Amino acid sequence: MAQLLVRDLPEAVVRSLKVRAAKHGRSAEAEHRRILEEALLRKGPRGTLKDWLLAMPAGGTHADFARPRGRAQRARRVDL
Repeated sequence: MAQLLVRDLPEAVVRSLKVRAAKHGRSAEAEHRRILEEALLRKGPRGTLKDWLLAMPAGGTHADFARPRGRAQRARRVDL
C-alpha cells in the first residue's frame, strides 16, 4: 500500500480530525483514510430522481400552499 504524508496542516484541522475520529471510534489516521476514500472514491447517487423524490418527507397538505383569502389581487400584465 502507498503512504501519504501531509505537511503544514493548521492545528485547527488536526484538532478537528482528532475530534471527528474520536466520535467515530477510530484513530486519526483511520479517520483521515476514511475521509479520503469517501471524497475520492464515492460513487454517484444511487437510484433515480423519482426514488429521491419519493424518499423526501411529506411537505404538508394542499391547504398549506393555498393563497391567503382577503384582499383581492389584480392580475398585472408583465411585458417582457
